[in-house]
Amino acid sequence: MAPSKRERDDARRRYAEHLRRQEQQAAARRPGNRVLVAVGSVLAVALVGAAVVTAVTGGDEDGTTASPTPSPIASPSATPVADNPCPVPETGAVADPPQFDAAPAPGSSDATSAVIATTCGDITVELLPDAAPQAVASFAFLADEGFFAGTPCHRLVTSGIFVLQCGDPTGTGTGGPGYSFGPVENAPADDVYPAGTLAMARQGGDGDSNGSQFFLVYEDSSIPSDAGGGYTVFGRVTEGLDVVQTIAEGGTAADGVAPARPISIEGVTTQ
Repeated sequence: MAPSKRERDDARRRYAEHLRRQEQQAAARRPGNRVLVAVGSVLAVALVGAAVVTAVTGGDEDGTTASPTPSPIASPSATPVADNPCPVPETGAVADPPQFDAAPAPGSSDATSAVIATTCGDITVELLPDAAPQAVASFAFLADEGFFAGTPCHRLVTSGIFVLQCGDPTGTGTGGPGYSFGPVENAPADDVYPAGTLAMARQGGDGDSNGSQFFLVYEDSSIPSDAGGGYTVFGRVTEGLDVVQTIAEGGTAADGVAPARPISIEGVTTQ
């Protein structure tokens, strides 16, 4: 006898719940999905009251998630966007990025500025080696190694918090330099990250899980601290914040994660 409509509906609900649990389990096992879990907390609250979507991930080799039920992060699309004022990046990701055995020693770089050259324009940042010696040392080291060249900014968040996340050569949200470091440095005591903030992404609850992924705040954002602390602020944008804002104005791609206006880093130079 054919199943009734009620039986079919029940089966669909069970199957949807099965898929949701599988995705959660996969996210928990996924290597290197480094995330701003505090962002997930913001979104979880927002979802209850107002359908706010997705969070920001960061990542490298240790594993984490950003949104309540994260999904794989796609590389920026090579398809031109009609209203995109920026050139579409020629490269989307690095399949096999270099890996390093250990993070450079804190304080090993005295760089005080950097230029992040992107396919949409340059972003100039003031670095804070005194306040965040570990993060600045790592960022400068990876920049000098060419680690960021040709890599996409893989995640954009336009609701709840306002950040563009970069620094994963693979463009998946799971890539990194092969090392991690901590603890958190120079996190704001009030959990407020002003527009222009340059900060490290990390795993939720783990202040020692910083890697290569970082985020640029393009509008004042409150990101709650968790068991690992806040998020290491290691610089601030002095010129070129409009580049990030231009990308943000385009919203997210169909996956709800990557920016609809693709952007890649062409290289980073420090001084």
